[in-house]
Amino acid sequence: MWRQFWRKVQRITAKILTEPSLRRWLFACVIAVGILAGVGGYTFFYAEGPSYLSDNPQSCANCHIMNSQYDSWQKSGHHAAAVCVDCHLPTSFIPMYAAKAMNGYHHSKGFTLQDFAEPIQIKPINSQILQNNCLRCHGPMVDTMLPGATTDRDAIRCVHCHRSVGHGPPAGLGRTDQGLAKEMPRGVVLPKSFRQKEPK
Repeated sequence: MWRQFWRKVQRITAKILTEPSLRRWLFACVIAVGILAGVGGYTFFYAEGPSYLSDNPQSCANCHIMNSQYDSWQKSGHHAAAVCVDCHLPTSFIPMYAAKAMNGYHHSKGFTLQDFAEPIQIKPINSQILQNNCLRCHGPMVDTMLPGATTDRDAIRCVHCHRSVGHGPPAGLGRTDQGLAKEMPRGVVLPKSFRQKEPK
């Protein structure tokens, strides 16, 4: 079987090397692949790509737009317990690197085309990853305090009440409640520090 396969490869190679039109096509393909590999490799290293393969929180601050998130995480209660990937990525190997690749694509596109929202906002799929990781660490405690609070169909996300846990209080991003009052279920009252002050 392998001999037949190898003979086919040899015949195709001989045909490519003897026909001028196929040789030109092969040469053009090799040049195109070389250019793409060169530009891609340069971009990967220029953008400090290898750092994103680690779990070092400093890699999240490679882009200046994340500096405030990185600084606030350093001052938050989670600084001693969790790094960025602990909250923002799945824990399994393949899903973690798939999420890193997807986020890398979105970040590269956003920063290249300058079409990202300010302040930077979490996408729904990443919001779900964040919620799963909150529950991975704190689920048993939350389930004991409020049974069904995280599993009901209309359950609120942990960050609705605990928005400042990972990155500290919002600063310079508009209202202090960040629209939380509209998102809270009926009967839940926000602490005074999160309520928007009424204009006089």
